[in-house]
Amino acid sequence: MVILRRTQKLSATLPDVVRPSSTSDTALGDWYVNRISVDRRPLVLLVSSRSLLPVLLSARDVRHLPERLAEIVAKRLERLQIPSSIIEAEVRAMMPVVVARTEDRSVVGIMVDFAKAVPFCLEPHRWDESTLPFVEARLAETPCHSSRRQEAVIFPDKAARAMLARRWG
Repeated sequence: MVILRRTQKLSATLPDVVRPSSTSDTALGDWYVNRISVDRRPLVLLVSSRSLLPVLLSARDVRHLPERLAEIVAKRLERLQIPSSIIEAEVRAMMPVVVARTEDRSVVGIMVDFAKAVPFCLEPHRWDESTLPFVEARLAETPCHSSRRQEAVIFPDKAARAMLARRWG
């Protein structure tokens, strides 16, 4: 099971919220989701609660995001060049998807930082969906929690690789 934690902005779009009785069974933890706009174009920003790995995609069909979450995460992990056996294990652990409210303000803060950075990674009015994976990669190399001790700083791409290998490798 994985918990998809939606922000207040998506409360009307995503299904009813349930109070999960446990935590996500995945290596990357819960997935936080928010809707952002760049050049008046709606995008969805997903962030893993444990690794802070970002996923950026068009905001088409947000209502069906819970059904598509495993596929979206699998494609993101492929772009990170994670071995297919590890991706398959993570995807299997993502069933079912439960939608709930955000819980960790620290992750929400990282999402806000990422959302502010996205427009600076895109050339105004000269980008399309094929550009978004490059923005994801740039965000994934961004140090998170950099005001903390050096060993507590998280680089999302490295953290995701390590967590997946530790859990499924």
